[in-house]
Amino acid sequence: MSVRRCQREVDSAEFVEWIAFSHIDGLTAEMDDLRCGLVTAATYNVHRDTKKARKPFGPVDVVPWLNRTEPEEDASPVLLADKTAQSNLICAALFGKVANG
Repeated sequence: MSVRRCQREVDSAEFVEWIAFSHIDGLTAEMDDLRCGLVTAATYNVHRDTKKARKPFGPVDVVPWLNRTEPEEDASPVLLADKTAQSNLICAALFGKVANG
C-alpha cells in the first residue's frame, strides 16, 4: 500500500491502534532484525569451523546494532552545571544529535 493510499484509507484512530498493537505484539523493526539475526546465526553455526570458532554465534553477533552493552556497576550519572549542555548530552545519547537551541 502506498503512503497516499494509506493516508486516504486509514484514519488517525486506526493508526494509533496499530501503533499500540505493535508495542504489545512486538512488531518492531528491532524485533525483525532480531528474527533475521536468529536465522543468520543458525546458518553461520551450521557452517562454522568449530575448531576456529568454538563459541556459537548468536543473533547479536550478526546484527551489530542490536549489541547493547550493560552499564558498568559503578557508573555514576553525568551531571553538568550548564543546563543546555546537559540537554544536549541527553539528546546526543538518545537520538544521536544535539537539540536545536
